[in-house]
Amino acid sequence: MLSPGTISQPVAVKELAIFAAALAVMLVVNLLVTRRLTAPLEELVAVMRTIDPAAPGQRVSVAGGPSEALELAGSFNDMLDRLEKERRESTRRALGAQEAERLRVAQELHDEVGQNLTAALLQLGRLRKEAPDELRAELTEAAETVRANLDELRRIAQALRPQDLDELGLVSALSHFTERLTEQTGLPIARRLSPDLPALAPEQELVIYRVAQEALTNVVRHAGASSATLRLAPSRDGVALRVSDDGRGIDGTDPRGGIRGMRERAMLIHADLDIRQRPKGGTEVVLDLPAR
Repeated sequence: MLSPGTISQPVAVKELAIFAAALAVMLVVNLLVTRRLTAPLEELVAVMRTIDPAAPGQRVSVAGGPSEALELAGSFNDMLDRLEKERRESTRRALGAQEAERLRVAQELHDEVGQNLTAALLQLGRLRKEAPDELRAELTEAAETVRANLDELRRIAQALRPQDLDELGLVSALSHFTERLTEQTGLPIARRLSPDLPALAPEQELVIYRVAQEALTNVVRHAGASSATLRLAPSRDGVALRVSDDGRGIDGTDPRGGIRGMRERAMLIHADLDIRQRPKGGTEVVLDLPAR
């Protein structure tokens, strides 16, 4: 109606062709404009679908000037901030309660059951000295049984709450743990523990110890490995823990062996946990703790 063109009556074929061409051009222009406006939203949706709640720190970004997509991306990132903070706090409370309960049980085992077993062992020793010869063999066997149970009790208490970590530090605690694990299982564990570590908070040391403990326990239970290696050394960004083996290998998506627990502990101290198969066979668990 507003164009300078005219339409005759009846409509000519040429006029109808011009009208159809103009309509096609209008539709193409509308399509291009619409795609340009919706492209940031499609990009935002695609990035949102790749977000992994188990891998904190991921954020979405949208290129371009101010738009609804940019506002939506900002709101989504704010929501991720809140979720990660709430998850970290809930994990801290849960793991804190777990460690407190482990400490309580370990102390009760050591103070109550351990003392009772020690007293029973001393009583058996006195009875063996006064008993006739035909009973000494049985008393000796009973004493050995009590001593074996006492050693097992100490092992369980140590696994529940590593006293070496509180008394001797992280490097000594890891060294003692690997020695005991080798004695119990026969698995050779090579240790590469650097004494020149940056200052770490008690919570960080506990997470590093627990991740190493869980990773080596998984090697014994699932890997079928003939050897393992434990490395702890300063890195460019902080501290790096590496546990590797030559077994059958698993990946980080395997639900076995407390992998989820290791990831939650790593998230608690803002560390990165990577579980991957080695090119020559076996599994490597890498915990990177930033210096901050």
